Amino acid sequence: MLPKGWSRRPLHEVADVRTGVAKGKAGLIDPVELPYLRVANVQDSFINLSEVKTIEVERHQIDRYSLKAGDILMTEGGDFDKLGRGAVWNGTLDPCLHQNHVFAVRAKRELVNPLFLSALSASEYGRTYFLSCAKRSTNLASINSSQLKAFPVLLPPISEQDRIAQILSTWDQAIATTEHLLANDRMQWNALIGLTLHLPSANPDASAPAENSGLPASVQPGIPTLPPAPAGWRRIQLRDHLKEVRRQVALVHDKTYTLVTVKRSRGGVELRDVLQGKEVKTPTQFYVHANDFLISKRQIVHGACGIVPPALDGAVVSNEYAALNTDGEIDLRFLRYLSESRYFQQTCFHSSIGVHVEKMIFKTDHWLNWPFNIPPLAQQKHIVEILDAASREIALISEQLKALKREKSALMAQLLTGKRRVRLPTGEASAA
Repeated sequence: MLPKGWSRRPLHEVADVRTGVAKGKAGLIDPVELPYLRVANVQDSFINLSEVKTIEVERHQIDRYSLKAGDILMTEGGDFDKLGRGAVWNGTLDPCLHQNHVFAVRAKRELVNPLFLSALSASEYGRTYFLSCAKRSTNLASINSSQLKAFPVLLPPISEQDRIAQILSTWDQAIATTEHLLANDRMQWNALIGLTLHLPSANPDASAPAENSGLPASVQPGIPTLPPAPAGWRRIQLRDHLKEVRRQVALVHDKTYTLVTVKRSRGGVELRDVLQGKEVKTPTQFYVHANDFLISKRQIVHGACGIVPPALDGAVVSNEYAALNTDGEIDLRFLRYLSESRYFQQTCFHSSIGVHVEKMIFKTDHWLNWPFNIPPLAQQKHIVEILDAASREIALISEQLKALKREKSALMAQLLTGKRRVRLPTGEASAA
């Protein structure tokens, strides 16, 4: 049941749904080259203008495909969780067209606020509708213009829509501010890696060469070039102080084992599964202990390495992982931060063999022969303290950002469906 004063109408009654220009048309008459927005430009709640391409269109069709400020841009397909999401165009570029895979929804302003409508389509209410009628394939879903036009729009009085849009915009500003803080912290992190390790960061956001040989940003295929050792540091081969340890497990069918994995981009060691011995598919398993430096031999080209946390002490891994220990001259926490450098990632790439990046296998013995510049142990520990503090700051802001997004989502679910009503000024409330 709808709240008092609310109605429900199909989208085509409160807005015009406009399809975009198709690429690759030949034989255009009097063509004009103009900027246009693609699927890649339309993000959740914002338009990404970092790369805007151009397209040729016949002059007389410019008005037909041009965007206007207030148009809601929505993509016709993508990942399941992206259905219905889009953003309101603010007219930054004029004229600007849109691709045929991007719908432009032009609201009838006397009936619906564009910001309210954009939020409604991106909410749980909107996602539920779009998923119910979308055409699905593996991990992807798409909608057509007829399904979009039939979207049942919840319509509070326009004054209430305006107030809801204002409230959600305040949350968006808080989220944008936090995202900006996080981006700044990550830039400072990249700089700090360079200052403390005397090596460029492996992070794709750092000043890495734009050319990556067509490989994912997480992969660093460049030739490893180690600069001269800073004063007081030693140039060593890792095998001088590190060794691979193999603690083989004799699996017992009815005994429970904790399995772990390592996330890409130095995302850490985490729980993968808890299974009985008879359920473990790979019979050859090895114990890992707290503070082991663990490398995924299949994923290290993507930066999959980390320290085993105390909570996962005694977990097991297959022989597709390498567990490293130290003789005490290298702090493994320092090695973990060293893995944030581009040089480290390049040595891992060039110590792996295979015809395709997703099938490359890391050769530990080969990698341990690479030279590295290592400071005295006391300096290693000091560097770890500095980077630990910076890492905690990034983690704190990341959690704040996640919390803001969760709280906004919960608020949207209530405001946009009338479960929670907004307070309006007396005059507006009477008019509503």
